[in-house]
Amino acid sequence: MVPAAAHDTGEAEPIPLSALQHAVYCLRQAALIHLERLWADNRFTAEGDVLHAVADKGGSRKARGVRRVMALPLASERLNIAGVADMVEFHAGEGVETPFPVEYKRGKAKLHRADEVQLCAQALCLEEMTRRNVPEGALYYAETKRRVVVPFDSALRDLTRQTIDALAEVFASRRTPPPTPHRSRCRACSLIDLCRPDAVVKPVKAWRDRMVTTLLSETGELS
Repeated sequence: MVPAAAHDTGEAEPIPLSALQHAVYCLRQAALIHLERLWADNRFTAEGDVLHAVADKGGSRKARGVRRVMALPLASERLNIAGVADMVEFHAGEGVETPFPVEYKRGKAKLHRADEVQLCAQALCLEEMTRRNVPEGALYYAETKRRVVVPFDSALRDLTRQTIDALAEVFASRRTPPPTPHRSRCRACSLIDLCRPDAVVKPVKAWRDRMVTTLLSETGELS
């Protein structure tokens, strides 16, 4: 897991594709992992590691006209992102192959769009690398044992580029954003004990409230 950092030459290392998923879930989480290099496993991350170990073996095979490549390295020089796709299917048609990225996930489809953004970023890399339009891909969830087809529409593409820009700004600043507590997401995060969102947010909020009270008192608005 390599953080995107500035070189002495002024060039930035590519943003890892996996960091985009973390950034959509929580920008602070992405910075803790990829800037501060903090990590903590829980049952969910351990199950995910086992699932991805299968894809990481690499290799290629073809069946029913579809060529499948496992652990395919991807990169976009224009967007400065790079990583490895779990699997990319190449669907034959009219003398050319259309890429179809497939990302493996341990759980089930989520309410937020973190998985979709990571998959869309893979599509943007594939489009730059193959010069072919990539209209859709799929997320395979081990818990439900089903594929969820994800269309790469303009809204998802915009969100993906916005996430890349936000993460690039964080990496360029080398500063970890403050926590923005989200009860359900924080509770499920393996980094909660390292992040300590309540320990950081509460003192800041208390200080802010004291400052507001002091200012109002000095101006006579507290009477």
